[in-house]
Amino acid sequence: MTKGTLRQVLLLTDGCSNAGEDPTAIAALAKEQGITVNVIGIMDESRQGGQGLKEVEEIAMSGGGVSQIVYARQLSQTVQMVTRKAMTQTIQGVVNKELQQILGEDHELEDLAPAKRGQVVEVVDDLGETMDLEVVILVDTSASMTEKLPMVQEALVDLSVSLRSRTGGNQFSLYSFPGRRKDVEKRLGWTPELDSLAGVFKKLTPGGLTPTGPALQEALRIFRKRMDTSEGRWDERSGLEETGM
Repeated sequence: MTKGTLRQVLLLTDGCSNAGEDPTAIAALAKEQGITVNVIGIMDESRQGGQGLKEVEEIAMSGGGVSQIVYARQLSQTVQMVTRKAMTQTIQGVVNKELQQILGEDHELEDLAPAKRGQVVEVVDDLGETMDLEVVILVDTSASMTEKLPMVQEALVDLSVSLRSRTGGNQFSLYSFPGRRKDVEKRLGWTPELDSLAGVFKKLTPGGLTPTGPALQEALRIFRKRMDTSEGRWDERSGLEETGM
């Protein structure tokens, strides 16, 4: 199969969107373009998820990604788990599509002999370590996130460190919403490491509405711009830049 780039949006928020486009619809558009949308809902110990919980699940489902509700103190481990799980899920989907082309529409992975299934699992695991990974991180900086941002910073640095052992390349970019003058504001351009986040988070001023839809729309624009300026052909059905294997 082709070996290329996994593209993910990692959305960290603690509340319902209340400005701009419907985030669920934008997440569905991202999925169509081969971009996985993962959502982590950061809740207070004393606060029930309610509508926010429902939206987190709906955005991730529409975006073909993983959702997780977590208390702020557990955030670091959750960010790593969600990113890894989404990588495996995306790769498994691509492998399954190729198997269907080989085996036919009426056959699935479970129809293979145990030894063959094991080989497929090994391929998925190997690709999870060797494929390039690009993640646009969207951080909700509305007023209710004020006390949680230090933990978000720590979790993202831990994510960067945890992925360094991969042989595939890692690239991250960070955007906050709302921005000071617009819905979404760039905080960190593409980088393989997130060690410089301390300076970024010191400059954040929480407050304002929660334009989750516009933030996801900006993530799509960022990926499209990156693809337009790089070599290779992007297969929108799988989200992989075809480079051969």
